[in-house]
Amino acid sequence: MTAPGQQPSATVSVNAVPNWARRPANLARAITTELVERIVRGEHPPGTSLPPEPVLCETFSVSRTVIREAMKVLQEKGLVQVRQGAGTQVTSPSTWNMLDELVLGAVIAEDATLGILDDLVVTRRLLESDMANVAARVAGQDEVAALGALVERMDGLLDDPDAYRALDTAFHDTIMRASGNRIARAVVRALESQVLHTASYMGRTDRDLCAASNRGHRRIYERIAAHDPTGAAEAMFAHITEAWLVRRSEAGDPSRLDR
Repeated sequence: MTAPGQQPSATVSVNAVPNWARRPANLARAITTELVERIVRGEHPPGTSLPPEPVLCETFSVSRTVIREAMKVLQEKGLVQVRQGAGTQVTSPSTWNMLDELVLGAVIAEDATLGILDDLVVTRRLLESDMANVAARVAGQDEVAALGALVERMDGLLDDPDAYRALDTAFHDTIMRASGNRIARAVVRALESQVLHTASYMGRTDRDLCAASNRGHRRIYERIAAHDPTGAAEAMFAHITEAWLVRRSEAGDPSRLDR
């Protein structure tokens, strides 16, 4: 009911409320995500300024406090630089933090050449080859046995790509943990976490691919079990390269993988 002397309140359709006015749980993060994507897409090219604060406030229907928090986060990610008298300028891609979840995800989404994924594979290959080298020198009997057991179990999961992938991840992580290099392991895990659900990275998941992949795992396991550091590193290098080339589409030029 409407109290005496009061006008009935207007009913506002939910569908009429702008998306930004629906207030996501974290407005600053939502706006940061949108601006990261716009910058990566080139809507705000390097060297240009983002719209001034009042315009951003009106665009996203938020307060200056929220916009300032978003600008602070963008600056931490290396995408913008706040200059006195020049506004907030978009920086060169060479300064962007490519290990950042939002930045890497946006760059992968916009890269039709797959060059950024090639670089990711090269980085992973370099780090994991070194960790396989170390693991072949220091891995104990329990770790070697665990690797052997994973290889055998994966041979029985060639028709179940999801289950196979989980053990594939466990195999690589066992080697990384055996190496004791926590920094390299953290970098690889951070990179992998950004692309595990990306179709352009995952590519094919058929039985033949799983079988070929596990042959690579077996070679790595055998070299580690034989305490052959050079052989283990070479086997890991070949496995990561070959597995990516099979999954990779025809887009772009894969010569960045050449070594």
